[in-house]
Amino acid sequence: MQDSYVHKGKRKILVEYLREKIGISDDNVLKAINEVPRHLFLESIFEDFAYEDRAFPILAKQTISHPSTVAEQTELLEIQQKDKVLEIGTGSGYQTAVLVAMNAWVYTIERQKDLHDFSQKKLRELHLRPKFQSFGDGFAGLPTFAPFDKILVTCGAETLPTELLHQLKVGGMMVIPLGKTEEQVLTRFTKKSEKEFEKEEFGAYKFVPMLNNTNH
Repeated sequence: MQDSYVHKGKRKILVEYLREKIGISDDNVLKAINEVPRHLFLESIFEDFAYEDRAFPILAKQTISHPSTVAEQTELLEIQQKDKVLEIGTGSGYQTAVLVAMNAWVYTIERQKDLHDFSQKKLRELHLRPKFQSFGDGFAGLPTFAPFDKILVTCGAETLPTELLHQLKVGGMMVIPLGKTEEQVLTRFTKKSEKEFEKEEFGAYKFVPMLNNTNH
């Protein structure tokens, strides 16, 4: 698959939709979504629908999130250039690519080997390389590289993974879907001090569950 003028035109329409209908106002988020070819992170049978606001199945019985969800999560992180961002759940690599396109320093973990291999190859082909890409357990985070300015969890957690909060620097933010399997609440934690966090909630979503360990 190539990135054609048709794809680029569809991305512009998607960006206008995200701005007008969803209310995304962060120009850096919209610019990144306009640049990243989402159709290349999907199976080719979904290519014609890649710029609709829909989730699609990907490898390992996982899904690629709605573009609106990617945009909302990313906007909540208030990404600045060279922010050190830990992403839990690389998936097919689309969210990773958006963060890299925003000039963030991205450290990303994926527990499904098939997805880790696919995303690594795809990101390399597109020259959208994270600082570090790992096959591992997201619950453990990446303590070696901590602390992080921002942490993004792209899967739903029934309970708060406190180890990740320890890896956030003071003043940093973590965005995570929290709740039972059926529905989660998109939640943002801002680290005010080593022991104090501000918690904000941003509505109900449905994400694939956050799981322990790795899966070959």
